[in-house]
Amino acid sequence: MANVHTDGPAPIVSLWKRLDKALLCILLVPVLLAIFDPAQLRPTVSFATQAILHTGIFIVFAVLAVAYLKATGAESLLAKAFEGKETRMILFGAALGGLSPFCSCEVIPFIAAMLAVGAPLSAVMAFWLASPLMDPAMFLITSGTLGFDFALAKTLSAIGLGLMGGFIVMGFAKGPVFADPLRDRPAPKSCCGSDKPFAGKPEWAFWRDSHRRGVFKETAVENALFLGKWLLLAYLIEALMLHYIPAEAIAAVLGGDGLRPIVLGALVGAPAYLNGYAAVPLVDALLAQGMSNGAAMSFVIAGGVSCIPAAIAVWALVKPRVFYAYLTIAMLGAMIFGSLWGMIA
Repeated sequence: MANVHTDGPAPIVSLWKRLDKALLCILLVPVLLAIFDPAQLRPTVSFATQAILHTGIFIVFAVLAVAYLKATGAESLLAKAFEGKETRMILFGAALGGLSPFCSCEVIPFIAAMLAVGAPLSAVMAFWLASPLMDPAMFLITSGTLGFDFALAKTLSAIGLGLMGGFIVMGFAKGPVFADPLRDRPAPKSCCGSDKPFAGKPEWAFWRDSHRRGVFKETAVENALFLGKWLLLAYLIEALMLHYIPAEAIAAVLGGDGLRPIVLGALVGAPAYLNGYAAVPLVDALLAQGMSNGAAMSFVIAGGVSCIPAAIAVWALVKPRVFYAYLTIAMLGAMIFGSLWGMIA
């Protein structure tokens, strides 16, 4: 008799892999509240809805800006950052990394090609450290929730971290950590659909080309769904944090002056980070409950660089010793720039 139970669990596992975990959590929050704390259901949903509406204008601008840059092919300009003298490459790599709207996985094949043809690791490290921390969409979302000053400070911190990492690598380029940095295997492909995302020249009047119009529409829809999904989840979590976590507990751990809350902010940010967009409402809630300004900055910097997409982009291409140096520089930079922001804010 045939064994009809052999493949029983497979459909369940396959279904679980296909499920959007963020959407699942969005649905679970009101369900769990309805079961365990019905009185808090309406205030939580209302808080999240109003927060989404409040940041809606920023989301729209962010979505359209990223879609325009993608449709025009402006990403091809990034290749120019890796031409010329090493110092110049580090400067441009950090600046473009802190301003470019391109995802961490998309730059994998591009960076692999640059390293393969001899681009210095210092310039690549500058770009890698700055890239996950800020982009036009994140700047608008951060400005709308945490204020323009915080968004600007984070942008400058991203560029500063890139410069710091780039020049550290340049100074120790011949040492045992950074010598021969690449893994001995073929370069990975981009998860964004193109193995050469930075080829060609920009076409600023993209609407004249039907293919580019399609890219604009696809990118706009994709980013709108992405931002809407993660921000809604983050606002739901923010509402729960504000209601259920005593402000005194947050203030005791991450509040106050000195280096301690900044170090703890970096250490907590690294494992607790969802993504740069979802982190904004969470930081807003933590600040409302007593988190210090310096700890907030160290949280977003350490978390941004160590988040899974950014970390995988580095791990996929370089040897473990270089990857650990990347994380070490990120944590050190998070504490430095968190301390600076704590003194200024």
